[in-house]
Amino acid sequence: MFSKDSDTNVQRADILIQALPYIQRFNGKTVVIKYGGNAMINEDLKNTVIRDIVLMNCVGIRVVIVHGGGPEINDFLNKIGKKSEFINGLRVTDEETIDVVQMVLAGKVNKDLVSLIHKNGGKAVGLCGIDAGLLKAEKMKGKDGADIGYVGNVVEVDDAIIENCLNGGYIPVISTVALGKEDGKVYNINADLAAAKISVKLNAEKFILITDVPGVLTDPKDESTLIPQLKVEDIPELIKRKVISGGMIPKIDCCIEAANGGVKRTHIIDGRVTHSLLLEIFSNEGVGTMIY
Repeated sequence: MFSKDSDTNVQRADILIQALPYIQRFNGKTVVIKYGGNAMINEDLKNTVIRDIVLMNCVGIRVVIVHGGGPEINDFLNKIGKKSEFINGLRVTDEETIDVVQMVLAGKVNKDLVSLIHKNGGKAVGLCGIDAGLLKAEKMKGKDGADIGYVGNVVEVDDAIIENCLNGGYIPVISTVALGKEDGKVYNINADLAAAKISVKLNAEKFILITDVPGVLTDPKDESTLIPQLKVEDIPELIKRKVISGGMIPKIDCCIEAANGGVKRTHIIDGRVTHSLLLEIFSNEGVGTMIY
């Protein structure tokens, strides 16, 4: 007769068997994860996400992490008595602020993630867009030509250092500051957009945006109205009907850019859901909204 422990072990084995086709499918494939939101602030969720990423790496998936750090930047600016200013969702970044952005993103936030990966048995290398010329940028203009300072658009991705890390079995952890292609100055880059461009350059199998929402909802107040799959060509109509609006639009735009650039599947998933990454990668149902 089987004991309760034996039944539990059989269930665990069954879960692994169900995951096998997905492990085989994604072995050796590249998955770019934009990591941010509450899953990066809440310590329990943070540990869960990192363990999921280490597991993915251990079964042969080439994982690349691109991270933000807006709340941490705000905290540091508050400590030094500097007020954060935003124009149309973009942080106005003067010389003092870009120094803080570089220090916080490429320093503390980046190295904290690298350290956490190592604590969970993985191997990671912390990078920023400046390293080895990974990201080159041009100055971005605000709406109506407003000067928003050292905020840039990515115009070039050199993936050599990322490939070197991946080929060595390391997880690249990338913060999004970049050098200006023409002026050599340091620019603050939107992490969603940088992650999309990196996923295109790497010809990634998947581009995953970890957010604080379940995905695209037809009714923002009702999570049961989640749209599990979206074709790129259907998105303009949803924007016109305001099903997609506000802060979801730039995330959708990044997914469109990745999909149009050759990334096979792009996803917006809820980082507040425990093991959402594993559910997306290793199950048929997945989670969140897939844009393709």
